[in-house]
Amino acid sequence: MDSQCSSSVGSRATLGGVGNINSTLISSRIESYEAGEKKCISDVRRTFCLFVTFDLLFVTLLWIIELNVNGGIQEQLTKEVLQYDYHKSFFDIFLLAVFRFAVLILAYAVCRLRHWWAIAITTAITTGFLIVKVVVSKLLSQGAFGYLLPIISFILAWIETWLLDFKVLPQEAGDEIRYLSAQSAPDREPLLYPGGPVSEGQFYSPPESMADSDEDLDDKHDLEKPIV
Repeated sequence: MDSQCSSSVGSRATLGGVGNINSTLISSRIESYEAGEKKCISDVRRTFCLFVTFDLLFVTLLWIIELNVNGGIQEQLTKEVLQYDYHKSFFDIFLLAVFRFAVLILAYAVCRLRHWWAIAITTAITTGFLIVKVVVSKLLSQGAFGYLLPIISFILAWIETWLLDFKVLPQEAGDEIRYLSAQSAPDREPLLYPGGPVSEGQFYSPPESMADSDEDLDDKHDLEKPIV
């Protein structure tokens, strides 16, 4: 009797300990997600926005180097901007990088969209424009920058698409699902771990009586007697 009572008390203590551990883990998950929500953007989204900024700066740097190589910045700016020629100028590739930066930062940093339509538009426009420019224009006859600027712009645009579609959006969706499941877990916890006091009768099983066991033995012996 004493051993059964002690085992029931131990089982209640074990259930209470498991319940406390689970509630602690759930509360820590909820607090970590809420702390992330208090930030302006998530870490992976911030990395994406940094890469978009790198896209603009890198294309701008290459364009400035191209201006300086071909005869001076002042002269080439007048030639490529004020006297713009679609077949020879790199100014439109720089404007394409500015367009990507403005749309993506506005959509995914300011408005914090959770859809791919904005980057689909920028990537489609970038891809189509660069393909047409390489085919129609005379950039390939202007040295290394005629190859470098279109190829770099094309690669950076598709890396941005890959980052958003395979890193940013899936990770944020997974974090939100885990947060919602962690929030609903305390509602299901009382079903698994009752919070109220548990009576000892629920864990008590009365010992078998000796009379019943003797009768069972007599019946067994009677069955084993040979029939004459």
